[in-house]
Amino acid sequence: MFEVEAPAEIEAIECNCSVCSKSGYLHLIVPKSRFTLVQGAEFLALYTFNTGIARHLFCKVCGIKSFYMPRSNPDGYSVNVRCLQADTIKKLTVSPFDGQHWEESATGLAHLSKE
Repeated sequence: MFEVEAPAEIEAIECNCSVCSKSGYLHLIVPKSRFTLVQGAEFLALYTFNTGIARHLFCKVCGIKSFYMPRSNPDGYSVNVRCLQADTIKKLTVSPFDGQHWEESATGLAHLSKE
């Protein structure tokens, strides 16, 4: 279980890379200070690929990736909006992100994990 401090009106990012598009992940990137893992760390499995900077965490029980530490924002977390309680979200706006061309696009995300 985790908690994230976020506004009721969420601006999520929909990435078109192969991992995000196939899993339906909707990103809400927040600073580390706005994320708390309350319990369940022992049920998380770590997966890294490519540069090894991003730390993808999956539930060992159900396989869901509800949050991870992204390469674009190593000082924050990307939370899957689809894993948040729906009744806490007043409005959801989804913006596209060109993850298929990640190297050229990633700089546009850096500000999201800043305080």
